[in-house]
Amino acid sequence: MQSRLILFAASAGIAALTIYLLISGRNILIPIAIAVMAWYLINAIARGIMKLSIRGVRPPRWAALALTVLVVIAAVMSLAEMVSGNFSNVVNAIPTYQANLQRLIGEVAALFGMQESPNVADIVDRIDFSAVVGRLATTLTSIAGEAGLILVYMLFLFVEQGSFDRKMKALFPDPEREERVHKILTHMSEEIQNYLWIKTFTSALTAGLSYAVLASVGLDFAGFWVVIIFLLNYIPTIGSLLGILFPALLALVQFDTFVPFLIVTPSLAVIQVFIGNFLEPMLMGSSLNISPFATLVSLAVWGSIWGIPGMFLCVPITVIAMIIFAHFPRTRPIAIMLSTDGRVAWGETEPRPPPDQRPPSGD
Repeated sequence: MQSRLILFAASAGIAALTIYLLISGRNILIPIAIAVMAWYLINAIARGIMKLSIRGVRPPRWAALALTVLVVIAAVMSLAEMVSGNFSNVVNAIPTYQANLQRLIGEVAALFGMQESPNVADIVDRIDFSAVVGRLATTLTSIAGEAGLILVYMLFLFVEQGSFDRKMKALFPDPEREERVHKILTHMSEEIQNYLWIKTFTSALTAGLSYAVLASVGLDFAGFWVVIIFLLNYIPTIGSLLGILFPALLALVQFDTFVPFLIVTPSLAVIQVFIGNFLEPMLMGSSLNISPFATLVSLAVWGSIWGIPGMFLCVPITVIAMIIFAHFPRTRPIAIMLSTDGRVAWGETEPRPPPDQRPPSGD
């Protein structure tokens, strides 16, 4: 009994120390985590390119990686150019949106019998735009600085990628232990790459269909908003809701009629529900066996620890934790609780056998 209490106290202390280090070291850890996830994503896309065959010839790994890196760099540069180019357009469109919003508020106020409606101009005048612009500039500067650091981390990950197996053998001289750790890491890598590959594909499909809807009604900055929808789609549940809410609100204040709003909102909702609830689970299959409740808890936890980056990274981090927990008897119950149906990897990458067929644990 005493040993269990000591073990529990030690575990609680380690957990508390880990949370403290995650919070206090967030400025160092977040760029590293993003670099690792981007490294996984590039490897996943490169692996998909390597499966393509042109007249029976498949591209070599180096060519697939080079092509993927070029595509990712071009996409990031296009995103940066689109965001910077839309700032002036947004500023120029604000007076029109303000007038439409004032009219909309007046209609709602009249509907409820209010004699006077709140004046949007008075609300805007009370906002300290200098402070807002200052915070925005600080945020953009921080992101730009971290982007360079992330690229450096990614570069070194690719440079050391080829020597990883040799390092594993040096760290674990015992062949059996080295093989076991290698299988855990391989399983983890395959699961994360599979998730990132499918999530990127479904996010791009969601963004493409959303663009068709937004462009058909003439929504301002449709290209900008589909980029936001693409990025938000990586955030579980909340991201999909925001991907509907933001364009819907813009459709509400941009036009003099409710028709575009009534077209945009249900159309984007149908796209999000179909891809998120049917297509994506079908592509994922049973590989990503994470409970939806566990995903929401992970979203809340990592969002509170690392903010918005934590929301983007919560699912891959949960996948890593679930795989590691599943390979050790003491932590396997945690992996079972994180799963959807209680089936987790047993020992290696196979489903856990029934109790009467399980081999004796060697842990």
